[in-house]
Amino acid sequence: MEKNDKRPGAPKGVVDPAGAARRISLRQHAPARALAHCIEYFWIVEWDLRGQPTQTQRVLPYPNVHLAFEAGEATLHGVAVGPFEKTLQGQGRVLGVRLRPGGSRAFVGGDVAALTGRVLPSALWLEMPTDAARAVVHAADDAGMIAAAHELLAPRIAALAPDPRAALAERAVLAAQAERGPVSVAALSQAVDLDERALQRLFRTYVGVPPKWVIQRFRLQEAAARLAAPGPVDLALLAQELGFFDQAHLTRGFTSLVGRAPLEYWRSQQRGLVG
Repeated sequence: MEKNDKRPGAPKGVVDPAGAARRISLRQHAPARALAHCIEYFWIVEWDLRGQPTQTQRVLPYPNVHLAFEAGEATLHGVAVGPFEKTLQGQGRVLGVRLRPGGSRAFVGGDVAALTGRVLPSALWLEMPTDAARAVVHAADDAGMIAAAHELLAPRIAALAPDPRAALAERAVLAAQAERGPVSVAALSQAVDLDERALQRLFRTYVGVPPKWVIQRFRLQEAAARLAAPGPVDLALLAQELGFFDQAHLTRGFTSLVGRAPLEYWRSQQRGLVG
C-alpha cells in the first residue's frame, strides 16, 4: 500500500468548516497504486459527541460515486443531486471511498447516471461475507481500516481495465473544477476538444450528472470556500469572478444549495473563526 496522504483542513464542499472542525475529524488517504485507476482517495470521518446534542453536518455534492462503510454496512452512493446531510450523535466513524469517473463500473455495469441520487446496499453491488463490512469499521486504526477495505475491493477493481474514456471524463471534471475554469458547457467542450453532444454522452456514461450541473456545483463550492475564509467579502465581485450573471444569480443558487444566503453564511463563518 502506498504511503498515506493525509490532507489537512476541510476540503471544499464542507459547509461550515469552522463548525465542522469542532464536530468531526476528517482524514484522507491515497490508495495503493494498483487501485489508483479506480479510486481517487479513501476518506475517514470520525466523531465523538457523547454527552452533547445531536448535530448535523452538511456537505455539498461532488460529481463522484462513493462507497461507504459504517456500522457493519457497506453502501454505494451515486452522485447526490442535492446537499448531503449526516446526523451525528454519540460516537462513530465512517470509511469512504471516493471513486474516479467510471470507477463504479467495477461494481455496477452500465451508465453511471443510473446511480445518480441512489444509495445501493452491498447485496446489490458486492458479494461479500456478512461480517466483511464490519471488519472495515472495527479495525484498530486508519491503516487497518484501509487495509481491510483494500482486501475486500481489490479483486473487483483489479478486474477493471483502465479506460481511456474514463480518463477523458476525469480530465473534463478537473477542467471544470479548475480555478477560473470554464463557466459554460461550450467552454468546457472547447477545453477538452469534444463537441457538446459528445461531452454530454461522456458525462452520462462516466460521471453521472450533466456537465452544466458539474460546472455550477464547482462554482458554488468555490463561493462557499471563499466566504468561509477570513477577511472581507465583495459579493458582486465574487459573482463576477465565478461567472455568475450577477450577484442575485449567485445568491439564488448559493442559498438553495447551502441553506443560507451568501452574506449570512459569510458572517457565520467569520464569527466561527474568532470564536
